[in-house]
Amino acid sequence: MRERFKAAKQRDSGGRSSVGSRTGLARALSKLGFCSRADAAQLIRGGRVRLNGLVRRDPESPVRLHRDRIEVDGLAVEPAAKIYLMLNKPRGVVTTASDEKGRATIYDLLDKEHSWLAPVGRLDKASEGLLLLTNDSQWAARVMAPETHLPKTYHVQIAAVADEALLDSLRHGVRDTGEDLHATAVSILRHGDRHSWLEVILHEGKNRHIRRMLNALGIEVLRLVRVAVGPLPLGDLAKGASRPVTTAEKAAIDKRFGNQRRSQTRFLEKSTGVLANP
Repeated sequence: MRERFKAAKQRDSGGRSSVGSRTGLARALSKLGFCSRADAAQLIRGGRVRLNGLVRRDPESPVRLHRDRIEVDGLAVEPAAKIYLMLNKPRGVVTTASDEKGRATIYDLLDKEHSWLAPVGRLDKASEGLLLLTNDSQWAARVMAPETHLPKTYHVQIAAVADEALLDSLRHGVRDTGEDLHATAVSILRHGDRHSWLEVILHEGKNRHIRRMLNALGIEVLRLVRVAVGPLPLGDLAKGASRPVTTAEKAAIDKRFGNQRRSQTRFLEKSTGVLANP
């Protein structure tokens, strides 16, 4: 019976497992917090990285994280301390490490010690607000995974006077370029004669999700600000400024993950008829 429940959980998670899993050498260095994946690839091609005592020049050489020994310039690479940062991304800044057009990037706003942190999801150039960065790739994946149902809250100014018909359309969703897009929740914050501010909550954020929804309905977006990720608010963090996520703030997000896991367990027990801990 226990095996049936375990198998059901594996099916629900897409069969993913960390046991015996491998990753590319460059990605492994990034996951360990040594440097960015791009910098790791340069080190590897330059012959400066050894895997279990042997020089490897292929950034995709398979690695068993936390089992294989990786050295750079003869020194063993140990996992770096986990860092969790929040940034108030200004409008006009791109969420990328470098930009071929020479535009300002989020890394222009960070200290050098944080220049290899990876963004948790993205905000497009015209969007602003709360952006998380971390070297904890597993945690980042959980924040972004639709199945965790961690809400992302946005305040959106539109060039229209919103009414209930518009809100219903956003809740029920639209189809754009083959994708179904909808808001988990939406409400009117305030409006004037020609403009409105909406609060839009998403559990799954597809590329330019909110803009595409509103564009499909013939509504122009004037401003789009992410104001919260789960229980973590942007607060009064100044534009372009960043700060560490506190232990209490991270714990509050992690608690949401725990609540979701319990909900999934109850669902699996109900659907399979097998208790998780009989």
